[in-house]
Amino acid sequence: MIEPIWLLAAAATLSGVANANPAQFEHRADKLEAHLQQRGDAGAPEAVSPPHYPSPWMNPNADGWEAAYIQAKQFVSQMTLMEKVNLTTGVGWEGEQCVGQVGAVPRLGLTSMCMQDSPVGVRDTDFNSVFTSGQTAAATFDRALLYARGLAMGQEHRGKGVTVQLGPVAGPLGRAPEGGRNWEGFAPDPVLTGISIAETIRGIQDAGVIACAKHFIGNEQEHFRQVGEAQGYGYNITQTLSSNIDDKTMHEMYLWPFADAIRAGVGSVMCSYNQINNSYACQNSKMLNNLLKGELGFQGFVMTDWQAHQSGVSSALAGLDMSMPGDTVFNSGLSYWGPNLTLAVVNGTLPEWRLDDMAMRIMAAFFKVGNTVGSQVPINFDSWTLDTYGPVHFAAGVGHQQINHHVDVRADHGTLIREIAAKGTVLLKNTNNALPLNKPKFLVVVGDDAGSNPDGPNGCSDRGCDNGTLAMAWGSGSANFPYMVTPDAALQAKAISDGTVYQSILANNRPDTTEALVSQDGVTAIVFVNADSGEGYINVAGNEGDRLNLTIWHEGDQLIKNVSSLCNNTIVVIHSTGPVIVDEWYDSPNVTAILWAGIPGQESGNSIVDVLYGAVNPAARTPFTWGSSRESYGTDVLYEPNSQTPQLDFTEGVFIDYRHFDKTNQTPRYEFGYGLSYTTFSYANLNVQKVPVAPYTPNEGYTEPAPTISTTNASTNLADYLFPNSTLSHVWQYIYPYLNTSSSGKEASGDLHYGEPADKYLPPNATDGSAQPYLPASDKISPGGNAALYDILYTITADVTNTGPVTGDEVPQLYVSLGGPDDPPVVLRGFDRIHDLAPGQTGVFSAVLTRRDLSNWDTVKQDWVISNYTKTVYVGSSSRKLSLKQTLA
Repeated sequence: MIEPIWLLAAAATLSGVANANPAQFEHRADKLEAHLQQRGDAGAPEAVSPPHYPSPWMNPNADGWEAAYIQAKQFVSQMTLMEKVNLTTGVGWEGEQCVGQVGAVPRLGLTSMCMQDSPVGVRDTDFNSVFTSGQTAAATFDRALLYARGLAMGQEHRGKGVTVQLGPVAGPLGRAPEGGRNWEGFAPDPVLTGISIAETIRGIQDAGVIACAKHFIGNEQEHFRQVGEAQGYGYNITQTLSSNIDDKTMHEMYLWPFADAIRAGVGSVMCSYNQINNSYACQNSKMLNNLLKGELGFQGFVMTDWQAHQSGVSSALAGLDMSMPGDTVFNSGLSYWGPNLTLAVVNGTLPEWRLDDMAMRIMAAFFKVGNTVGSQVPINFDSWTLDTYGPVHFAAGVGHQQINHHVDVRADHGTLIREIAAKGTVLLKNTNNALPLNKPKFLVVVGDDAGSNPDGPNGCSDRGCDNGTLAMAWGSGSANFPYMVTPDAALQAKAISDGTVYQSILANNRPDTTEALVSQDGVTAIVFVNADSGEGYINVAGNEGDRLNLTIWHEGDQLIKNVSSLCNNTIVVIHSTGPVIVDEWYDSPNVTAILWAGIPGQESGNSIVDVLYGAVNPAARTPFTWGSSRESYGTDVLYEPNSQTPQLDFTEGVFIDYRHFDKTNQTPRYEFGYGLSYTTFSYANLNVQKVPVAPYTPNEGYTEPAPTISTTNASTNLADYLFPNSTLSHVWQYIYPYLNTSSSGKEASGDLHYGEPADKYLPPNATDGSAQPYLPASDKISPGGNAALYDILYTITADVTNTGPVTGDEVPQLYVSLGGPDDPPVVLRGFDRIHDLAPGQTGVFSAVLTRRDLSNWDTVKQDWVISNYTKTVYVGSSSRKLSLKQTLA
């Protein structure tokens, strides 16, 4: 069956607007019928999402959550029904100072929790840092730097009064290289992304801020992610895109990094806009109840993406815990939850144990990262204006006070950003030791991407343009620059200090002056080019979030060819959100060096100078494959809807990026994991040791029943839930948990039959609070899945020797062949960054293989199994340079 959109609002009452007409807000019982009829008109969808109920409740014994559970239970047990509802429902778009806030519990001393973007810095404020993109940080292949970046971002968010940082990102994973938000994530490999997101989460939460792993799940393109957005671009769709993913691919690819996030203790997960197998992500019980909370044992809370909430009670029973930003549509004043959730508990549609569990999960995450009630850092910024004074309720224009305190949270994070950006810069080509530079006589820099945006680094809202150098891409994943060091400024300063003649042309369209300059004798030319992308609500030059193609922007290819035809020492620097096609010029003998500098953040110019001049010896690895054409990847964005409910079939399975190139025996321009250095390294002495370990045992038995948190029964008198006009001033568009009239339930419930048994219109087991069977791949206490999956089966070591002339880092990588006919030739399973190996010095690469690393997902057993096919271990410097190998016993 298709997971239905049943119960849009259980017994839809008024949604936070005082003295409104109940008829305005009637729930139409024919919505499901119309939805199914629309489906039928388009043809029956092949992909279905089976239901899974009830929603799992928190486990008081879950590893790492024990103390937080006790604190949460003590707090939630004191809360009233409406206080719990207030905790689960956002106050509405622009209702308060953060991009999302839930209602406070002032009676118990809890101020409003603040949810704020972004995964590269605190969004929509000032005196904050702009960090490198996740993708650029992943290119360092350095766990310590990934953690340090997360810690610094968490410290800045906490300093601004943020409770939940909306990041990091594992969805999109990067199925299609054109995907608009790939830069916010890490890599189209589940292991690199899994390690990166886990280290980032640990850093953020060690700073006292709840991390939010997003977007769960299958959120792999911007096109058709929201109906209104797509219709605004002229597309004829009525439902959002459905990512149709089979069970094996889901587990072995897209779910994998979220398991790592949960093992890292992430406090929240954001469900995405898209559908998965024709069921919306934020009410998909298969994804939320079965996979996330059941199989992976997630103990935190699930929040919606902004306006991804599609229904009332159905989403709560399907595993959703928090509605963001609370209103159905921005600034509507209406909510699927709020008073509807209050009424749903009162009339028995939603069991109180489910509401208790929602509140428990939110408060447990709050306590887990070290928060205490009454000592939260006050929110000291405003997302809607940088003015010092203004309305605290921006949409309503009321509550004038100081809203921006301009707190400087940057500390010395610029130094860290510079280090990560430099160590995340990949050296793709270096002919005849063109780099590092050593006081060149005459240095010429050419290209738009070397200079500044004429309107300033923050001149385009949410960075929604591509003017000047690309140091941050666009969308909600952006933040305001405190400053931005351009390549031109940094290179000029270096040149002046060296006595180098320096000139620059900060444009791509000045052929005559460019030719005259770069054709002079003794010139070293550096050409800066870029390719941008971002979130779908912004269209930049026809790119509706996703890139239209994989070419360089602003005729950058032609610029490179023009310059290199005149200058025999042309160095190319690429800032981009993913791979670009370099076939027209990459092998030109006059193009002596190529660097990918990713999305570097505020220290862009300083970091590239560090690499170009050898202050940092590059060791980064490309976190994606560079193909010769967009067709070479085997995947692409769906740019035109193939029905009113666009269907995106993930028919490639696990074969994306390097796995596809290996399977189809293509030679990429630069393979995944590739990167050069100013020195050389050799690999030797692979040693694989088997570790004695107990056999794998599928989980069995039963959970405890849903716990009783509240000791008092909710009143059934609707008059007890009316808006308290005598004690509270109503704020326009603000979402409250209160009802507007004591007759609203009966008047607005329509044919939902107020007072009839809930099981008459709810799915089987949806409200069942009895003990539930464990899933085989789950664990009784260990979040992230069956603990035996993480048993170490093998330890691996290898010697890595610096055979070149200068000290440098090296990134050895561990790959495994699982051996089956449907398996990729190799898959990444581990890596390390060995630091500061001097010439002639040998370091030891150490890694482990867990049971999960050697397993496949069995769709029949619904569990991980190690197949009987021969397994082979490989160690080398990239996915295609694997000089050491050994068959596993």
